[in-house]
Amino acid sequence: MQGKHGEIKWPKLVANKLGKSLGSYRWAANCGSTEILTQVPQACNYKKDTLKYKLFVRTWNVGGIAPTDDLKIEDWPDPCENPCDFYVLGFQETVPLSARNVLGPESTRISMKWNSLIRAALNRTILNSKKNQELKVGERERQKVYPVKDSDSRDSIPFKCIISKQMVGIFISVWARADLFPYIRNQNVSCVGSGIMGCLGNKGSVSIRFCLHGTSFCFVCCHLASGGKEGDEMHRNSDVEEILSRTSFPRGPSLHFPRKILDHDRIIWLGDLNYRISMPEAMTRFLVDKKDWNTLLENDQLKTEISEGRVFEGWQEGIIEFAPTYKYYPKLDKYYGCDQGRKGEKKRAPAWCDRIIWNGKGLKQNQYSRGESRLSDHRPVHAIFTAEVDALRNSKAYESFFLSNRYDHLKKYKSL
Repeated sequence: MQGKHGEIKWPKLVANKLGKSLGSYRWAANCGSTEILTQVPQACNYKKDTLKYKLFVRTWNVGGIAPTDDLKIEDWPDPCENPCDFYVLGFQETVPLSARNVLGPESTRISMKWNSLIRAALNRTILNSKKNQELKVGERERQKVYPVKDSDSRDSIPFKCIISKQMVGIFISVWARADLFPYIRNQNVSCVGSGIMGCLGNKGSVSIRFCLHGTSFCFVCCHLASGGKEGDEMHRNSDVEEILSRTSFPRGPSLHFPRKILDHDRIIWLGDLNYRISMPEAMTRFLVDKKDWNTLLENDQLKTEISEGRVFEGWQEGIIEFAPTYKYYPKLDKYYGCDQGRKGEKKRAPAWCDRIIWNGKGLKQNQYSRGESRLSDHRPVHAIFTAEVDALRNSKAYESFFLSNRYDHLKKYKSL
């Protein structure tokens, strides 16, 4: 939006966006909702089992680079090689963080493209297996309440998107095995902008929650305040507190579903948290070259802030045994600033900006590592979890209760 001389009309754009933000980022808690009006009561006579599901979680700052039709990502999740039941993929900077993208109308074209690539990656083994052999009718038609065992034919079960949401450059997409969909309910999303003027979406979070059987999950995909100067970690701490306080989900008619992030049973926080290493740049680069991760992690801002109780109190992170994920020259394996022949470059010391942490019992991390895609100046980070879930032992009784409760709520709403 420009004036006669091509200048951007900042006051009007900011005022319009700010006016919308105060309502729209709260309203976004309901957008995309596919809430099912049901809840299994706490006092239930049915016996419950504890089931275990595998979750793949990935975060990646793609540096504003749009995916192409022929984009090939060597370390993309492969459900055949390491099968999981759920795939949670979070992205930051899916679009350049320009004034036009931050203040202008939001386009879903890029997020739809990423979802298309995710769908193709998760289901490619299914397409290949159908070419080689016909699936048994019993396998194709089965629908079990229990997770498929590793020995079962996982590659015969397609993956579908539970819910996805974009806010400016932050984008999260959650996928599950199709046979688990009858036991997933109350999907909701909540967006919090904490960027320009403390409310715009160039920084902030997109959170997704759902219930699986009788257990609630919440995934927070974020992009926190940047900056490598001393004290900038306090801005990131402030962003975290804003996200925790302002994120809100609808309770549902039963008033039993959790509303705040910390109210959920299993919580995973992923994203470009932007915490740096509190050491002189030259020493940081020297220790990176030596692969002395222990000394570097002793000065890692996120670990320091957690241990001193200033942020993420009670949260956990797996052991980091991989190189810092930021900042690289795009399409190269060289850290930014290490090439003395390039003049005019801002100094950016290597750091573990991209992280995955979790909160709540019933989560066990089995893997924590980074990928090696050279698409952007960040390397992706992924983790695999085993999650415990409470479920009624009698699946038919569960479905009967599930449907009858939904019907009772619908009759109640029609009578209002």
